Amino acid sequence: MNEYEIFDACRKGDVAVAEQLYKANPAVINMTDMKGFTPLILAVYNDQPEAVDFLLANGADINAQDAAGNTALMGVAFKGYKAIAKKLIDAGADVNIRNSNGAPALTFAATFGQLQIAEWLLEKGADMFLPDTRGKTSIDHAVMQENEDMITLIEKYIPSNL
Repeated sequence: MNEYEIFDACRKGDVAVAEQLYKANPAVINMTDMKGFTPLILAVYNDQPEAVDFLLANGADINAQDAAGNTALMGVAFKGYKAIAKKLIDAGADVNIRNSNGAPALTFAATFGQLQIAEWLLEKGADMFLPDTRGKTSIDHAVMQENEDMITLIEKYIPSNL
């Protein structure tokens, strides 16, 4: 078996193949492909919760960033895979890492209307005031999307001393 098969296995959720590859070479758990994707990022982007469980249990870097600076958590905040988002947040994913455009996971959740994921991020301390490279914060993105529910949610987490 070729160690690069880890990417396809995680994309497809083939945990049995991922386990075989990991047993042969534990370093495959954090390999990156040409786009900087790790097995975890690919499993997340392709909604493969069992593969995510396997990877996290075996030391996958939960905060690894692809070539554009995106993390697995940003991927679920964009795609809306709630079960995987909860796993990543509960496993300690850094909610304030920013990609190459300066956007944290909360910006993705706000932009794409992922209300439940946004709430979990805020509960774990996501900084709603982090600006992207255009100077826009998560609430700015919610306003641009005219998402009143998201605006209301984010405003609930504004500290009272501001």
